[in-house]
Amino acid sequence: MSSPRLAQLRMALARGASITVAAAIATVLSACAVGPNYRSPALPQIDEWHTPPAPGAQPPAANDATLAAWWTVLNDPTLNHLLERAVQDNKSVEQALARVRESRARRSISTAGLFPTLDGSAGGRNTDRRSNGGSSVDDLPGLGDNNGFSSSGESYSAGVDSRWELDLFGGQRRSIEAASANLIATEADLRDVLITLLGDVALSYVNVRTTQARLSFAERNIAAQREVVDIAGWRAEAGLANALDVEQARSSYSQTLAQIPSLQSVLEASMNRLAVLTGQTPGALHESLADRRAIPVAPRDVVSSVPAEVLRRRPDIRSAERRLAAQTAQVGVATAAMYPSLTLTGSFGLSSGTASDLFSSGLETTGYGIGLNVPIFRAGALRQQVNAQNALVEQALATYESTVLAALEETENALTEWANEQRRREALLQAATSARLARELALVQYNSGLVDFQTVLTADRQLISTEDALAVSDGELTSNLIRLYKAFGGGWSVFPASSTSAAGAP
Repeated sequence: MSSPRLAQLRMALARGASITVAAAIATVLSACAVGPNYRSPALPQIDEWHTPPAPGAQPPAANDATLAAWWTVLNDPTLNHLLERAVQDNKSVEQALARVRESRARRSISTAGLFPTLDGSAGGRNTDRRSNGGSSVDDLPGLGDNNGFSSSGESYSAGVDSRWELDLFGGQRRSIEAASANLIATEADLRDVLITLLGDVALSYVNVRTTQARLSFAERNIAAQREVVDIAGWRAEAGLANALDVEQARSSYSQTLAQIPSLQSVLEASMNRLAVLTGQTPGALHESLADRRAIPVAPRDVVSSVPAEVLRRRPDIRSAERRLAAQTAQVGVATAAMYPSLTLTGSFGLSSGTASDLFSSGLETTGYGIGLNVPIFRAGALRQQVNAQNALVEQALATYESTVLAALEETENALTEWANEQRRREALLQAATSARLARELALVQYNSGLVDFQTVLTADRQLISTEDALAVSDGELTSNLIRLYKAFGGGWSVFPASSTSAAGAP
């Protein structure tokens, strides 16, 4: 289809394009974007934490490899595998990736508003006309004495329409600015989801190992208490003890035995939670985690970080700041709606009675136009829309400031808990050693008749309580390390800067 008419169509479009380009240049050179220009709010100037880092903390390092992949310091291959599976299959990550794709598409939609629209059309029509009388023959030349007439005809058309609203006051550019900020915010949300996910998986895994350790302590103490029951029974048979000692021994044994179902329920729930976090159905990890292994040991030395680095690194703060920027741009969008708008239009069309002649000898129609729309009276709606957007800016600013304070609070608490749990565990270690020795001495002295059976029961209870608390403290110490690195914003190495774009690409 290389007819002269097609060449004319191309030339007409080229003329329209040249007008568009000229107008665009004029607009870019002369237009200004109304509304406030965004300025990022200042972060709190805090040089050090209220709670000093724990002894052994390494100097701050914003890009330290340990902080970027903090889970590697726990040296647990099973945990590493679970984290990889979670990043790949977790449903919250899939949702966050979909939101990134949505934001990217919305930004492209906003950018498209800067360009003219071009629509093509084509159509054909067949028309029949009939008369059954009502007109004189004289009025119908060539019909003779016929009492009626009929005729038919065809018409075909094709054309192109163009429309472009000039961005005279920057409303469209402010819309792009808002969409771009929202895109960065959703990418930061993705990172925040990942950091939270890594922490949740690690905490659930530590909870599994902690519960298994508590079960092991409880089962070992049950075996020891079974021996005490037997000893009390033998002594009662020999007349060296009474029935009260036997029943007290059985009561203590049963109380310890009663802890097992509760611990098993906690273990079951933790395994199910891990399965869901890794994108699997509950129960999928029971077999692979059935073998009891030690709680991952938290290193004594941790990578510290100063407040300024934490506030710059945390993705939740970045997301809140970008949403504040997006909302500030929306004020410009609302302000631009109060100003006149200028629209350029252009059209080119062909029409013919036959389809074969449409592009060779059809009737050509061209048109260009300009339209001005001036908002005169809207009963204050446009001004109130600006006021509403300004109020939303205030809300976004308050959200941003609240996010900053919450981040500082979370980090301060994590530092305090990490330092205090270390001291608590050291005390529990000493208490557990003494409790084991006290129980052995109490049992020996009871067999020798030097102490009553109540002393043995007291020593048993102290040992059970202390060993259980020690197992909990071991798990809590590692969990506090996880919470500390999470508060520092660690874990960004999972998705480098370019991978959100790659992962979210359609």
